[in-house]
Amino acid sequence: MGSVSRVAALCLAIAGTTATSAVALSSGAWAQEILSGGVIKDIRVEGTQRIEQATVRSYLVVSQGDAFNPDKIDESLKALFATGLFADVTLRRDGDTLVVAVVENPIINRVVFEGNKRVKTEDLQSEVQLRSRLVFTRSRVQQDVQRMLDVYRRNGRFAARIEPKIVQLEQNRVDLVFEIDEGPLTGVQLISFINNNIYDDSELRDVMVTKELRWWRFLSSDDTYDPDRLAYDKEQIRRFYFRNGYPDFRVMSSVAELTPDRDKFFITMALDEGKRYKFGKIELTSAIKDIDLAPLREVIETKEGDWFNADKIESTINKLQDKLGDQQYAFVQVDPNEERHADTQTVDLHFEINPSPRVFVERIDINGNLITLDKVVRRELLLAEGDPFNASKVKRSEQRVKDLGFFDEVKIKPSEGSTPDQAVLTVDLSEQSTGEIQVGLGYSTTEGALIDFSIRQRNFLGTGQDIRFSTMWSYYSKEFTISYTDPYFMNRDLAVGTDLFRT
Repeated sequence: MGSVSRVAALCLAIAGTTATSAVALSSGAWAQEILSGGVIKDIRVEGTQRIEQATVRSYLVVSQGDAFNPDKIDESLKALFATGLFADVTLRRDGDTLVVAVVENPIINRVVFEGNKRVKTEDLQSEVQLRSRLVFTRSRVQQDVQRMLDVYRRNGRFAARIEPKIVQLEQNRVDLVFEIDEGPLTGVQLISFINNNIYDDSELRDVMVTKELRWWRFLSSDDTYDPDRLAYDKEQIRRFYFRNGYPDFRVMSSVAELTPDRDKFFITMALDEGKRYKFGKIELTSAIKDIDLAPLREVIETKEGDWFNADKIESTINKLQDKLGDQQYAFVQVDPNEERHADTQTVDLHFEINPSPRVFVERIDINGNLITLDKVVRRELLLAEGDPFNASKVKRSEQRVKDLGFFDEVKIKPSEGSTPDQAVLTVDLSEQSTGEIQVGLGYSTTEGALIDFSIRQRNFLGTGQDIRFSTMWSYYSKEFTISYTDPYFMNRDLAVGTDLFRT
């Protein structure tokens, strides 16, 4: 790799002439150069090496028998450049012959990365689109450089620099070398706020995940600048104010300034805190007839006179939807309509239950059970096809499947079925190992040396049956045991087990 770097003498001029600039010729220039009337009697292609001449002709919008038309010839030139196959294209007239002279872009022999220590070569290769045996173009190199710089910025290295170079080889081939200067980590030197009169800077910094540079954070990356993390921090600050009674709060601007040496950021946020509000009247109405609102009002967490809290509003909506789910309304929508009164600094809240039909279970889909049989999962579900939907039963069913111990993850998600009053339950599973092997060594004054071995499968052949074989050997005795348990004997809620042993 080092030898490639030494001979990589030809640097890519990424900001140099592009294909589009070569096309920018006026119709008048074409007319003076190749147009004087007449018909194209022949088309001659020059300069091709790997590309067939017929391929070049296929991109032209003119053919033999057509008139020398400056607009169509200009379109042909643009079409040839747009293929990305050519470094240069020239169209000229030789009598009644249209001559198409091309310079083919080289083929990439290999792509090499030099200087990357903090980012693995495999990670950079996954971002780069240019590969061995593909056609080299300057625009693609520029795009790949930008993608790699984005990788380094996501890793907190905004000072990274990447210089692409090419090594000319025979047969119009090149080695593409990306010389990388990763630079230092770009930390956050200072986080400051403007117009924060209620909470001081230190309180707001505690809400953020991004932290300022401190020597004791050498094991953490929280003090490294990350634009995605900063966007998350803005949302956390907004939720903090909404949680403490400020529904009008806004982040007016967020500016991250990079120092001239490109190793530190100064972050400044301008805030508009607004006024603090309390909850006013709390109402609950339903557009669905025959719903008893009394048990629903019991789960409302917002109380008149309390400070405004957006988290309590969200929690109330979730609890109302769960309660309605128990009454067979699986996809009901609860809207929290707010009416603010600036003079009294109160917010009236109206929870409105929108119309929704009663829902029945249309189908249950089970995914991810590569070994476990469907019936093993279905018998733990408290709902079956045709049953009325019940949100509490869905949650309890999810827990029952988890308790089997056969799966790492269990998630039951309801979705709308073929009609609005039908629901499809999707059970997503991730299986885990259910086999066990144990080996033990010991010594007894009466038995001497002991060897204990057992093997167990808690989900034998995916049936949910538990089978175990164990043996213990000593100098004076040997013991063998086979255990078998069927938790649903003859498909009934009846566990049957047996143990066979020999000593």
